Amino acid sequence: MNREEAKAAIEALKDEINQYNYEYHVLDEPTVSDSYYDQQLHKLNQLEEDYPAFQTSDSPTQRVGGQPLDKFVKVDHRVPMLSLGNAFNEQDLRDFDRRVKERVGRPVRYVCELKIDGLAVSLRYENGQFTQGATRGDGKTGEDITQNLRTIKSIPLKIREEETIEVRGEAFMPQRSFLKLNEKREQTGEEPFANPRNAAAGSLRQLDPKIAASRNLDIYLYSVGEWEKATTSSHSEQLQYMKQLGFKTNRETHTFNSIEEVIQYTEDWTVKRSELDYEIDGIVIKVDSIDLQQELGFTAKSPRWAIAYKFPAEEAVTKLYGIELSVGRTGAVTPTAILEPVQVAGTTVQRASLHNEDLIIEKDIRINDTVVIKKAGDIIPEVVRVVTEERKGDEEPFRMPEGCPECGEPIEKVGGEVAYRCVNPNCPAQLKEALIHFVSRNAMNIDGLGEKVIEQLFDHQLIKTIADLYKLTPDDLLPLERMGQKSVDNLLKAIEASKGNSLERLLFGLGIRFVGSKAADTLASQFKTMDELVASSKEEVELIPEIGDKMAQSIANYFEQEQVQQLIDELKQLGLNMEYLGEAVQVDEDSIFYDQTIVLTGKFEEMTRQDAKEKIQSLGGKVTSSVSKKTDLLIAGEDAGSKLDKAKDLQIEIWNEAQLLKVFES
Repeated sequence: MNREEAKAAIEALKDEINQYNYEYHVLDEPTVSDSYYDQQLHKLNQLEEDYPAFQTSDSPTQRVGGQPLDKFVKVDHRVPMLSLGNAFNEQDLRDFDRRVKERVGRPVRYVCELKIDGLAVSLRYENGQFTQGATRGDGKTGEDITQNLRTIKSIPLKIREEETIEVRGEAFMPQRSFLKLNEKREQTGEEPFANPRNAAAGSLRQLDPKIAASRNLDIYLYSVGEWEKATTSSHSEQLQYMKQLGFKTNRETHTFNSIEEVIQYTEDWTVKRSELDYEIDGIVIKVDSIDLQQELGFTAKSPRWAIAYKFPAEEAVTKLYGIELSVGRTGAVTPTAILEPVQVAGTTVQRASLHNEDLIIEKDIRINDTVVIKKAGDIIPEVVRVVTEERKGDEEPFRMPEGCPECGEPIEKVGGEVAYRCVNPNCPAQLKEALIHFVSRNAMNIDGLGEKVIEQLFDHQLIKTIADLYKLTPDDLLPLERMGQKSVDNLLKAIEASKGNSLERLLFGLGIRFVGSKAADTLASQFKTMDELVASSKEEVELIPEIGDKMAQSIANYFEQEQVQQLIDELKQLGLNMEYLGEAVQVDEDSIFYDQTIVLTGKFEEMTRQDAKEKIQSLGGKVTSSVSKKTDLLIAGEDAGSKLDKAKDLQIEIWNEAQLLKVFES
């Protein structure tokens, strides 16, 4: 074979294999066997090795061709990737329809799309070639994840026209891939992902594209961003043209002539969503006409011509057979309902949060009751109410015990809180949870020390305190299950490397009550060294902006404890850094709250407003006390008043506490 023949053969094989990829990954209609596909791909790979001058970036052999990156580069979106306003019920949808018709003065046609629960991305093609892929980020600036997106086989490396076009879509992890990934992680002692969205986002933000390639991600494209030769007059035509170019679009997308049809579509998918092999958390409704979209325009944050309908929390009826108590790292004793297994929002639920004894008494929840449960924010199962008419007389009222379920020491309510706490600082459950927190990503970030490994070390009595982590040896670890020489070496290297972390990570890792990652950074940057902070008075700490009386008192109480002072001294002797290194805790700019102005209002059940504020700030958000045109998001608890009304008038995005918890979980 001469060079010209080789070039022709390579081009023919590329076209053939790209067609097979399209049929398999986009149309879900394979026309050849896996063995034949592999045979043709092998032929192409061999020819490209023999004639490297003819290997191009759009070749199917180049899906995973890049070297691991040191970091992600920022990408400015030429057309902003805006978020959508939310609708939570039928009336919200009718209000949206009314606003649209009032502005345009005539009936409109809507396109309804399934709202995939994944990671929003942008794909750019120049002269038909895939040149760049990026995350949404804050809508204006994202991160270049081209190498990882190239590993998704439903993304064409070359489209069917020599177009320069940017398209947007949602990358996601199918349920089958998610289950396989978590099964593998559990086998290797790694912490499983909480849900497919987290797994997809984590996969696409890997610096090594080979890891992303192993995760079997998929994508649906749903809109056009920048397009030099725009020729379509409607969104539905755009989707059809994208499909012609070779992009994967969702086959469940439909157009409707009335809001009544739209509402019926949302009701249908509220019931059917569990039948899908991927997660959806709502329906996106868009005005179909491009001219009308331009006429309707945008608010400061979202288009007026589109809205996202969020599914209501799904409820189910089941039997409550028992109440189990668990102890957290701060000593809080939390009751959990043990249920007869039941399907809720597509998953089997056997446990549900009961929060605290006061709630159990208020709702009159008894053992052997028939109860209604739901998933708050489609994530956290909770008991909603008791079906009292089902009682048969054998139901047993619940009362908190006098002793800790883990150590037997007294439990009590502290400072008027609703939660009972174990007051024993040596309680095994508290120690274990404290260790899990200490090694976590936002604290000391010790890679390889997941929850299961910590439990294994604790159960084998190899660790009891934070200091014990830094005394582990190969002889301690090698006899443990799933601990080979390489795993042990990597783990000990990660533990040793954590000694060099800046002071704010250590402060956060210590788990001082009310001290989140942002407060830890504030303290570290102010006092510079651990010794200075320990020697400071409550009054000195309280003078620091953003450190209130409650937190200052907690810090003072913590460092007054003799055992804490002994721990700090021991960590010093073990070589841990006790100084601020000048770099604050890094906030992920791809965080949903990055650079957002947020207002909290109403009563929260799961957390205090202060806890919510600190967590939002740790994720890059700015929490203010008043609603204005500059507000990006209002989070409303129970009995929200005038702030909620003002936010509605200004068309500001509104969440409930369950939605906030869903973000915190992820």
